[in-house]
Amino acid sequence: MSAYQGAPKVAKILVVDDEPDILEIISYNLRKEGYEVKTAENGLEAVAAAKEFLPDMILLDVMMPKMDGMEACKQIRAVPSLKHCFILFLTAREEEFVEVLSFQAGADDFLTKPIKPRALISRIEAVFRRSKEDAKLEQTKQIKLGNLVIDRESYQVTQDGTVVVLARKEFELLFLLASRPGKVFTRDQILETIWGTDVVVINRTIDVHIRKLREKLGDAYITTIKGVGYKFELN
Repeated sequence: MSAYQGAPKVAKILVVDDEPDILEIISYNLRKEGYEVKTAENGLEAVAAAKEFLPDMILLDVMMPKMDGMEACKQIRAVPSLKHCFILFLTAREEEFVEVLSFQAGADDFLTKPIKPRALISRIEAVFRRSKEDAKLEQTKQIKLGNLVIDRESYQVTQDGTVVVLARKEFELLFLLASRPGKVFTRDQILETIWGTDVVVINRTIDVHIRKLREKLGDAYITTIKGVGYKFELN
């Protein structure tokens, strides 16, 4: 888990942007809220600073000199001690493919400039609050969402009180997605979590399991994020 333990006032945030004014505004507002802040002006500095600072969260601009945010994100995600750090991309570009590439690079969230400080603080607080909830979920043996009950001890799912029979990998995939409703899980994250790194599995395997889950539970729960992965949501 992240070094963050539910105390947002001591959480560490690395802010990365090549525009000094943006760095100053964001840093000022974060420090005013009690966060410990470090800054960097390009992707190369970001990677080095992240390794030294070990932040709980990184606010990372996409378009930067020397190394862009996408490449910096990939390198940061490859550092074991930073694996659970939250990465939020900041960008002035609103094209869908930029959002897709951001998630593929390993981002947890995506914010479009111009950034309003109060809205940014609210988003950061929501992320840390969700992190605290996720820590509790790791110890949770049962998830209840709407008309679904997913019991990890018995590997049993009930929908409106009726047992739905799932294969083991189908259950594990459903539990993963349902453990963080609204979060987009990339294909790589799903493969690593459900099948591990020692097993050779093609992306098509995920699609097959998703299709089977939809056949058994209906289409209301799992949403496809084209080019990225899947997320669980109650419509």
